[in-house]
Order: sequence, then C-alpha cells, then structure tokens
Amino acid sequence: MGPRALYTLLLLPCLLGPHVRSEEPPEGGEEHKDHPPGPGHHHWSYTDIAEWGTDFPDCGGMAQSPINVDTKNTTFDPQLTPIQLSGYDLAASETLKLENNKHTVVLKLPDSLKIVGGLPHIYQAAQLHFHWGSESSPGSEHTVNGRRFPGEIHVVHYNTEYKSIDKAIKQPGGLAVLAAFIEEGPEDNPEYQHLLEHLEAVTDGGQSVEIPGFDIRGLLPQQLDRYFRYNGSLTTPPCFQTVNWTIFNQTILLSAKQVAVLEDTIHFDHDHLLQMNFRDPQPLNGRRVFSSFRGPVGGRKAAGAAPHPTVSSPESDVSSAHDPEPGGHSQEDPPLGTGDMLAIIFAILFTFTAVSFYAYVRRTRKTNQRSSDSKSNVIYKAATAEENMA
Repeated sequence: MGPRALYTLLLLPCLLGPHVRSEEPPEGGEEHKDHPPGPGHHHWSYTDIAEWGTDFPDCGGMAQSPINVDTKNTTFDPQLTPIQLSGYDLAASETLKLENNKHTVVLKLPDSLKIVGGLPHIYQAAQLHFHWGSESSPGSEHTVNGRRFPGEIHVVHYNTEYKSIDKAIKQPGGLAVLAAFIEEGPEDNPEYQHLLEHLEAVTDGGQSVEIPGFDIRGLLPQQLDRYFRYNGSLTTPPCFQTVNWTIFNQTILLSAKQVAVLEDTIHFDHDHLLQMNFRDPQPLNGRRVFSSFRGPVGGRKAAGAAPHPTVSSPESDVSSAHDPEPGGHSQEDPPLGTGDMLAIIFAILFTFTAVSFYAYVRRTRKTNQRSSDSKSNVIYKAATAEENMA
C-alpha cells in the first residue's frame, strides 16, 4: 500500500467522525387499563378502589400495601434468615378446596402448612390466591423500580399465637404473606399445572371444586433466602395493617399458555371476565423496606452491617487496530518525504484521539443507561426451567 493510500485510509475515520450507536430507549412498564366493570362481592370491587377508604377506614391508613420496591433504597438486614417451610408437600389423597370468590381464585390450605423460620413467630397457612392482568397489561400488585410483572402469588399465613386467622388478622404482626412474581417462560410449569387444570371448574363467580393435594412448595421460587421484607396491610378490604410481607427476589416461570389460562378463565359473574385484579402501589409514608441480601444494584446497609461490595464497572468496547502490512512502497509510489511522514503521523494521532473519544462516549452512555433504566435496575433473577422442575 502506497503512502498516499495509507494516509487516506488512516484519515478517513477522522473525517467521518466517531460513530456512536444510538441506544434503544429503556423499556417502561405498561400502564394498566381500567379495572373491569361489574358487581363487587362483600360490598367492594376493583371498580371502586377510590371509595375503599370511605367504607373501610383502614384502607386509608399510612401503612398500606402493595408498594413499589425501590431497590436502591432498600436496607440490607443480616438478621433476615432464609424462609423455612414445613408440611407443604401434600399427598394426592388430601383434597383441597379451590374457589372463585369473584375477586380471585383461592386455594384453601390445611393447617399442617407452616412457616417455621425467617420470621419472629411460627405462622400457619390459611390460603393462597393470585393477582393477574390481561394479554396486553401485566397485573402484579407489587412493583420493582416501577416495573409490574404479569402476575403475583400470595400465600397467606397467620400467627400461631392466635387461635384463628379471624383473631390474628386484627393484631400487629398477626399475618405473614409470602409473595412472588410470575413471569412468562419457554415451557409449562408442571407444579402450576396441578392447579391451573382445574380453573375451568370454577369459571363463574362463587363456584368451587375439590382438587387432589400436591406439593404447594412447588408454587414458590426455589430460592427462599433472598427476599424483601416490610410491614404493610391486606391489599383488599378491610385493608388491616397487620401483615409482615415477604417478597421473593426470584420469580416463577409459567409458559405463555399457562399465563393465558390464568388471565382468561376466571369470571366474576357469568358474563364478565375477571382481569386486572390488583391494587396500585401505595405510599411508603416513611416505612423502610429491608432486603435479606446485598445484590448487584445494592441498597443502604443496616446499622452495623458490613459495607456493600464495590460494583464492577461496565466492560469497555475496545477495537484493536491492525498494523500495516510489512514491506516497502510499490514501484509506482515515490519514496516517503518529510511532508508525507508528518501527514501520516498527524493522521495516526488524530485517529487514536478519535478512537479514544469513541470508547469514552460508549462507556459514559452505558453507565448512564444502567443508572437510568429502571428495568435494568431490577435485580430479579427469573427461575430457570430446571429450577421449576425441581
């Protein structure tokens, strides 16, 4: 390659300027549509949420649920130990009642199911239920950094210091709810199929059916040691502010078909499909949200806790330049003169400056994107298919 051709090749990037690829705008959470019309049950419905506080005074309290979990403002608490469950693996010979109560689908649980670790008391299971959206809108109740998930499971327990859930429900710390987010995955979740295959039997509001027992533990994430904890309320009337909430960090994967079954099967009356059965996040009003782990996004540390590990910086994209082919000039090219040498040196220096500036812009844009994109800040790890099969 001749000196003039080499000069032109080296100078070309400088003339064009560093090309910075425009980043895709961050994905935002889709706003949900209006709740479905229709009559309520027990004198409330999802169409009159604004009036809940009038009819049920606790719904206007200062410690309401659900909430948005801002992961950057959570507090790591090393005293939050893994959740330990007992009696969750039920035999098929034990029947369970599945009911459509016109607000959700509820599975009544026997008193043999308990939380025996991870909370200050032993809590006994009462029931589990779900919240979901629609094909076009996600429907979880809690959100993370503003992101709403397709669905959410709540497993409701009550403090065994009280003889019944009716007595515990009004006592501080009387209830404990285990919550987990549902996401769409590549294949069917066999544990959830034990329940979803019976939804057709409770399509209309008020219907119920007896189903065989199964391993209820399989409806929860595999990781029970990583979670958020806060004090809140029931998310439906009467909204008593007596709940210890545990929101698991790991999500649950269902196939697209299974998510559709959850969204499109249950009716609150014969003619109206039940969808978008969730309450919007409520103000924290000074409450603190604790985490049992120190994730990559990090949060504030509790008093006396070890400092958070340093977050590694984003990887830089560095292009390696090829050296010119060895050898002299061609016969038709004259020997390099002083002017040619200076021009080539200038072009090399200019090109190096442009490449360095390009790399700097890329690093800056990635750093800004990571700090501003709410979805990238979500530290939830979706369960793998193998984990769900376990």
